Parts: sequence; C-alpha cells; structure tokens
Amino acid sequence: MSKNILVISSSLRGGSNSDVLADEFIRGAREAGNKVKKISLRGKKINFCIGCLACQQSGNCVLKDDMAEILPVMQQADVICFASPVYFYDMCGQLKTFLDRTNPLFPSEYKFRDIYFLLTAADTEQTAAEGPLKGLQGWIDCFEQAELKGVVCGLGAEKPDDVKAMPAMAEAYELGRKA
Repeated sequence: MSKNILVISSSLRGGSNSDVLADEFIRGAREAGNKVKKISLRGKKINFCIGCLACQQSGNCVLKDDMAEILPVMQQADVICFASPVYFYDMCGQLKTFLDRTNPLFPSEYKFRDIYFLLTAADTEQTAAEGPLKGLQGWIDCFEQAELKGVVCGLGAEKPDDVKAMPAMAEAYELGRKA
C-alpha cells in the first residue's frame, strides 16, 4: 500500500550532505511506490515558538509565517523523515525551531506514525549522533503514536559531497524503500 511520505530537509545550504541523503531516501521511497513530498527549510520564515500555548485550544499558531502551510502537510503524512546536519553535536537550530513550532499538532488527529532521521556530521565517531537523536526522541515521545523507525548517520562528511562516497547513501536509499 502506498504511503504519504514527507521529508523535511533542514540544512540551509543547498546540496548539503544531509540534503543529499534526503534525496537518496526520497529516491528509494518513490521507487517503492510511495507518494513523497520534500520541504526544505531553506528560505522558509519560521519564527521561534513563544510558548503561549494558544495552539492547544485553537489548533492554530498565533504566529504568522511559513509553518501555517507546512503543518497541514505534516499532519496528513503517514511517514516523516527529518534530515539535519550536526552542529556542535546536536541537530541544527533550524530543525529544533521547526520541531518546537509543531506544537499545534500535539492535540490533533495527526496521521504520522513512522519517523526517520538522516544526519550528517564532520565527526567520525558515532557519539556525534547522540545529541541529535536524543533531541528528536524527545519530540517523538510527545507524539505517543509515533515511533523512530530508522536512522542513517553520514559521519565524516566534512566537505560538500563527502556523503556521496559513503555507505550512508545506500542506507538512506534502503530506508526509503522500506519506509
């Protein structure tokens, strides 16, 4: 059965290593017959959450920016895949800000169940992924029907296109096929 898959690429650099992994995940997902939409946070205006919790009552955020068009797409996705570069051993700030702004989805009838995470880091040690994974797992824990189903780490991706020569490419493709 075909799934509705949403890929959120959070790097602000076009063609970044994490964006390349996202595209490979997408290729696998499409080849498996799924409907895939990619949203890049590059060029999007996403303000910081102000913590007013008005969205918990209305289902809508009081801030008027690009999240208004992204949240309904996210709510209707069966699968969500996040892609992020690792900065200072954590997910990039754009992704964290984005995740904070998904608060209106918390009380809603969201469809997503399966969550995937693609990350790239200049560091070659697996410990470089611990901070980003902990942060994303905290978000997933708030959406009790969702579960982390797979992670790909492109470690040692220091320069542009480094990830293209890594096993992470095949891993991202296969994860997309199985999503």
